[in-house]
Amino acid sequence: MGTTEHDDETRFTDPVEENRALFPTESRVAIAGHPLHAMLVAFPIALTMSVLGADLLFWWTGDGFWARAAGWAAFGAFLMGVIAGITGTVELLIVPGIRNRSASWTHFVLAVMLLSILGANWVLRIGAPEAAVLPTGLLLSVLAAGMTAITGWHGGKLVFDYQIGTSTDGSSRPRG
Repeated sequence: MGTTEHDDETRFTDPVEENRALFPTESRVAIAGHPLHAMLVAFPIALTMSVLGADLLFWWTGDGFWARAAGWAAFGAFLMGVIAGITGTVELLIVPGIRNRSASWTHFVLAVMLLSILGANWVLRIGAPEAAVLPTGLLLSVLAAGMTAITGWHGGKLVFDYQIGTSTDGSSRPRG
């Protein structure tokens, strides 16, 4: 059987795609058109992976330097994560095209969970970085690295699939 006009009408469509008023997704927290959130997330991502690397090097070598380095990196990952999170939250709340997408809220919830793990990993290391690494610190580092990958994947999906935070007139948005 061929398709009928009725079949075309019953297809599922993206409700945001149908409502052009929801399209504005350009970043409002930006410097010269460059979104601050996108610029800032590189720091907590890199520092989170550095914590894991330093923990693994401490486990392998037993050198206390790596435990201390992991502690400082955990502090930096948490601090920069909070700063990046603030800019992302402001974007989420003030830009309707971002706020109206469920994928934005998924990314937000994952990011808050990640910040909780990063904060716990940092607090665990205060005062006794070497004692904190095995096994709890290392397990938190592995969990944080995994959560960073999942959260980053969702953030990238917002940018690449939905063009969230990018400058566009909406005409080049992917369909479907």
